[in-house]
Amino acid sequence: MPEKIAQIGRQAALAAGAVMRQNYQKPHEITMKGAIDPVTETDYQCQEIIMGIIRQAFPDHGFLAEERVGEGDVGQPPSAAPQPGPASLAWETDPGPTCRWIIDPLDGTVNFAHGFPLFCASIALEADDVLEYGVVYDPLRDELFEGRRGGGATLNGRPIRVSETARLERALIGTGFPYDIRERVPETLGRLGKMLASTQGVRRGGSAALDLGYVACGRLDGFYEENLKPWDTAAGILILAEAGGRITTFTGADYDIYAPNILASNGVLHDKIIDIING
Repeated sequence: MPEKIAQIGRQAALAAGAVMRQNYQKPHEITMKGAIDPVTETDYQCQEIIMGIIRQAFPDHGFLAEERVGEGDVGQPPSAAPQPGPASLAWETDPGPTCRWIIDPLDGTVNFAHGFPLFCASIALEADDVLEYGVVYDPLRDELFEGRRGGGATLNGRPIRVSETARLERALIGTGFPYDIRERVPETLGRLGKMLASTQGVRRGGSAALDLGYVACGRLDGFYEENLKPWDTAAGILILAEAGGRITTFTGADYDIYAPNILASNGVLHDKIIDIING
């Protein structure tokens, strides 16, 4: 992967994070996309900043972004989750892959709008339907997670790996609730109850991108959620895969960014968590 991709992705994430920090404790202009799905002026500002930086560097690249879906969208979902392995050499010799940036300018908008200090920018680069680069930046903790296909994962430049936790009763699991939770309460609470009964604890942070980063660096041993969108998971799943984690659907099928649900773990616990979710 050309170093310029990482430089621009990092620059865009840091620039968006600076806006979040500046606006965090100010009054917000909030509009609703759904019953409990808000968007603030900062979401739009961050997206414009991110896309502007990327456009200047890569004017021929497309976008799939939460607040402006489909601009330059290259269309087809990837066939499988990214897996750690040798990086493609095609980028070094062939300047023509179809490239798309998948952007959540402010993941954790509900948290941000309420002053709850857990949110981030999430940016991924996909080339010919393969995730090549991902960055997730938490501006309040100044933590920058990065992953490059075949190049490993880092937190503030230091390599990270998933945990080695092998016992469910010692595992800390992350989860999230979908924006259509009111239509899914019984099944969501059923899964949560089984997870609470089987693990050391369950946390609901409110930012899927950070949850995936936390699994990647070992703070969480697993994470599951349903009804996420491509921009929620694209960067995080690449970072996690490069940190040695495993990503599937609830049934254990291959995950892609258009799947209806996600289960991510340190790998050791994965099949055990599948059994709990489907038990």
